[in-house]
Amino acid sequence: MLIQFDTALLAAAVSLAAAMSLAADRVPVFDVEAHCRDVAMRAAPVGEAEICLRKERTARDQLARQWARFAAADKAHCLELARMAEPTYTELLTCLELARDARNLRERSTTGQESR
Repeated sequence: MLIQFDTALLAAAVSLAAAMSLAADRVPVFDVEAHCRDVAMRAAPVGEAEICLRKERTARDQLARQWARFAAADKAHCLELARMAEPTYTELLTCLELARDARNLRERSTTGQESR
């Protein structure tokens, strides 16, 4: 009985890991409308939800173009951070760009190519 439970638990863990890996291979889908409405209400009288939505669509398009170039570890980390609150494409893109740029700086400094 214990062996069956462990096998089932292992199978579930493998399935979950595979699903997470597949999900990390595609740009996630976020519902940003509520976020944009909230931002627009706080920015009143100037706020318009459409401006926010336009920026989110632009960020999603940029993510779609660059998604394959981001490191898998960075995607996993940034997705985890994004999902701690109300996720947005702009926050995810910013996180991924910062992680990429930090990695590039570390690599340059370890190879002696640091710009001065």
